Amino acid sequence: MVRPETLDHVALWVADRDPIAKFVTERVGMHVVDRTDAFTLVGSDARRGKLTLFAAEGPREPGALKHIALRVSSLQEAERTLGDDLRVDRSRDGELYFDVHEGLRLGLVEAPTEVEYDLDHVALRSSSPQETAEAYEQLGFEAALPGPSGMPRVEVGGAFVEFHEGEPDDPERPLLNHLAVKVESAEEHISDARELGLEIADIVDAPNTYAVFVWGPEHVKVEYVEHKPSFSLT
Repeated sequence: MVRPETLDHVALWVADRDPIAKFVTERVGMHVVDRTDAFTLVGSDARRGKLTLFAAEGPREPGALKHIALRVSSLQEAERTLGDDLRVDRSRDGELYFDVHEGLRLGLVEAPTEVEYDLDHVALRSSSPQETAEAYEQLGFEAALPGPSGMPRVEVGGAFVEFHEGEPDDPERPLLNHLAVKVESAEEHISDARELGLEIADIVDAPNTYAVFVWGPEHVKVEYVEHKPSFSLT
């Protein structure tokens, strides 16, 4: 499969997207990139890692999603923005984690970055982390050495998906909607997915994007999204 360029966004289903959007715009250096009746798109840069908050019935269950971590150049400065009223977990140097709303857990990781609050990694629960990491290589992700957590992981455009021991289950109302990677040509990925025998969940031709969704390991959906020339979000 053609290699994806970047980890474009993580899409979530949430019953009440406004509190999450308010939190990340006030405390985590993001802004609202786009808002429709169906979703709110937030990020620090529209062309880098973002969160898409789809409106859905609640309550939602974390399921496969353990946490989403954002990359910052100074953890000390980023922590000041979080405020003193937030309970944070500092179990490893250079990282901290905190709960936001509806089971969403975010983290901040200090590392060199071109864009503050870009996606650093997404942590997923897996019943077989090493095997799942190897299966993601068939989806175009690159093999990567374990990070600070010591868990198996794969890489795309400098960001990671890592796999932690745990049952992802298959809840009726999961929090995670899909992982999205940016590609040059969605059409090529449609052809590659068919050749590889991957299960295509959907193909969406939207005004600014063209995308194919496939089912990955342990019922996690992966989107390969092409930004059309009309893509002008900021």
